[in-house]
Amino acid sequence: MEEQELKGNPDLSTLLSTMPHDRWILVNPSSSFRPSARYKHSAEVVGDKLIVIGGSRNGRYLSDIQVFDLRNFKWSTVQLSMNPKHLEPDGSISGQVFPASAGHSLVRWENKLLVVAGNSKMPSDTVRVYQIDLETCTWSPVNTDGEVPISRGGQSVTVVGSRLYMFGGEDKKRRLLNDFHVLDLETMTWEVAETRGTAPGPRFDHIATVHAEQYLLIFGGSSHSVCFSDLHLLDLETMEWSQPETQGAYVTPRGGHAGTAVDDNWYIVGGGDNKSGATETVVLNTSKFVWSVATAVVERHPLASEGLTLCSSTTNGEKLIIAFGGYNGNYNNEIFVMKPKQKDMVRPRLLQSPAAAAAAASVTAAYAIAAASDEKTVRASATEDLKTKNVQSDNPVVKKAISEINVLREEKTNLESKLAETKAENSRLMDKLEYARSAHSELMKEHESVHTQLAAESSRCTKLETQIQTAQEKLGAIGSLEEEIETLRREISQLERKVPTAAQQQRSGGVWKWVAGSPQDSDDK
Repeated sequence: MEEQELKGNPDLSTLLSTMPHDRWILVNPSSSFRPSARYKHSAEVVGDKLIVIGGSRNGRYLSDIQVFDLRNFKWSTVQLSMNPKHLEPDGSISGQVFPASAGHSLVRWENKLLVVAGNSKMPSDTVRVYQIDLETCTWSPVNTDGEVPISRGGQSVTVVGSRLYMFGGEDKKRRLLNDFHVLDLETMTWEVAETRGTAPGPRFDHIATVHAEQYLLIFGGSSHSVCFSDLHLLDLETMEWSQPETQGAYVTPRGGHAGTAVDDNWYIVGGGDNKSGATETVVLNTSKFVWSVATAVVERHPLASEGLTLCSSTTNGEKLIIAFGGYNGNYNNEIFVMKPKQKDMVRPRLLQSPAAAAAAASVTAAYAIAAASDEKTVRASATEDLKTKNVQSDNPVVKKAISEINVLREEKTNLESKLAETKAENSRLMDKLEYARSAHSELMKEHESVHTQLAAESSRCTKLETQIQTAQEKLGAIGSLEEEIETLRREISQLERKVPTAAQQQRSGGVWKWVAGSPQDSDDK
């Protein structure tokens, strides 16, 4: 379904009252100024303003702070200066321009914005945190302590209470990560979180959200060769990982997508699978774990991009979702808005540990089997139960049979529970196997690349050896020539000593003078 374009630029209240639900609308800014197109930036809504920070374009990291006013649809640029507390001893400000970065995360903490991690031209071995004060238009680096994580980009960052949770990403050596870190925002101290269960495999460009202030959800992401569509849940009280069983629409694997939570619904837009961009706007009900498709756009649409941002806002009692930027072969700087449809409130699914969930699944399966029995069987069973109750007190044989039946039923329930657990374990093992296969495929590609490089280097070494041999032969020939030249020089020297010079010939008369003078001498005599 194609998005609509907002014409006439009405005010926000008029827009919210007239725009359809679950339909993307392109907003044309009321001023001519637009920020440069970009991707892998960060964005957050503060009041009625969308704050966009940094990003990447044509391989260049950006450091600008752009603001889109949701009431008058105007863009503006905020010029930040470093907090005066960070003046150098000589009174100058060190690096007063906000650091350019991409692949970073932006979260709101109290009345400040925190920029966490990301890729930057400024070298760092550990994750950096910056603080932005929009009231004073200043920024400052935040000094963190504890077990500070290694630097990275493409991680997910969420805040629950006064704790910031960071998962995964890709370090500056392009190593994929699946470590889990917690930053206490009151003390600014990092710690490595100890979790149980099977954590998500290493990945980057995934997304995360929190449900009921207790459950952290991780969806999708990518490695260097494959993209994922798996959903993982971490209970922040027990710190146990699990994979909830989902229902509803099929969701394609993707990385570089964006998400935002509106009540119990997690809206997810964009991303891709290394072949094409995801065109559907999908929704996960985080209470029921049911997927649905809210709407869709055509291929190569700006919303079918990677590295875009998605934010939500509440204005005049109405929810609004805002998308900006991204890359799908072209860098984008369009603003799209959507008013989400109010979903029916239903009883949420009980979130449990994997073992309890497996037991609950077995009970549900048993109930479904019983419900599927035909009416005659149910009635016959009820009649037999009634007869059993009537004669139970009189017939000891019946009592024994009933006892054996109860034992068998209990054994059946236990077997069904174990079967459900086995299926759940098999599902987890299949996920591990799929991850191992993808990792093996990636390693094989890297091996092939290294093998190709080695072959090229071997060929280059062979050429160099040939050139060296040729040079050595030339050097040998030069040595032989030098010996011949030295021999010729000695011969010339010897000849020069034997043959008189012209001056000597003139003094002695020379041979020809003696021959010419012999007759005269003879006549004189």
